[in-house]
Amino acid sequence: MRRREFIGLLGGAACPFASPAQQPDRQRRIGVLLGLAADDPEAQARNAAFLQGLGELGWSVGRNVRIDYRWGGADTDRIRRYAVELVALAPDVILATSGLTVGALQQASRAVPIVFAATIDPVGSGFVDSLAEPGGNATGFLLFEYRLSGKWLELLKQIAPSVTRAAVLRDTANPAGNAQFGAIQAVAQSLGVEVSPLNMRDASEIERSITAFARHANAGLIVTASPSGTLSRNLIIRLAARNKLPAIYSSRLFTTGGGLISYGPDEVDTYRRAAAYVDRILKGEKPADLPVQAPNKYELVINLGTAKALGITVPPTLLARADEVIE
Repeated sequence: MRRREFIGLLGGAACPFASPAQQPDRQRRIGVLLGLAADDPEAQARNAAFLQGLGELGWSVGRNVRIDYRWGGADTDRIRRYAVELVALAPDVILATSGLTVGALQQASRAVPIVFAATIDPVGSGFVDSLAEPGGNATGFLLFEYRLSGKWLELLKQIAPSVTRAAVLRDTANPAGNAQFGAIQAVAQSLGVEVSPLNMRDASEIERSITAFARHANAGLIVTASPSGTLSRNLIIRLAARNKLPAIYSSRLFTTGGGLISYGPDEVDTYRRAAAYVDRILKGEKPADLPVQAPNKYELVINLGTAKALGITVPPTLLARADEVIE
């Protein structure tokens, strides 16, 4: 989607997928609280998928539904402030994304229905009672459970067997950052790798910490899932390339941008799927009765151009398992 078209949608242009036969009697109100910045292309793609999903279910922005957006930009204080603002607007339902946004919204209200599109371990985070029976005001779509994080180290070791030290880039402002590091640490010894946490509070810290870590021999990098990492993806990819660090990421977004390897779900697709839960809540169902759904599949993506630049020969067995190979 072009940026101009995207901004038009934010301004309330009608969604082209509306079905008049499915129009409700009155205009409904949806709040959207996302952790990324509004002008981030990935934010545009996720929102476009959500709008497409709504349109296919008969919801037309400006005709039978109004959407109020807030963009957190991975800023914890801003996200908390925006959560309070959205709750005060009394929406029928709020679309959220990461644990930071869901947590902030539940602090602001335990009554307003919340649909999360890509949240890590919502049970462990206390957002829902269980995946099958959420039991509260939130439900939605699981990004992954924490144990998946250990898989990143396994894959990094497969594509770069010489790695014996791995930096784990995490967002300490996000509780999921520490939990992902813990899952990686739990498998590190069995793989013969020493792991070290690196924080990503801002760009200067990311550059400083990655550059310093890269001085170690046989070093690699794991970038955990967080809005901060997504916002800083171009910087992280450049630093990994500049310092000759084999790196694995949680999303294909990084690999298509020049990263070496990624393993994780299709995050854009979860926003399209989230529209179905928003639709069901607008039609009277309760979040407590809608089970949290897991991703349809996890994608292994390998960038052969980056592997060549790093002097890495990708094992044929790993290539055979890849869902996508970028030449």
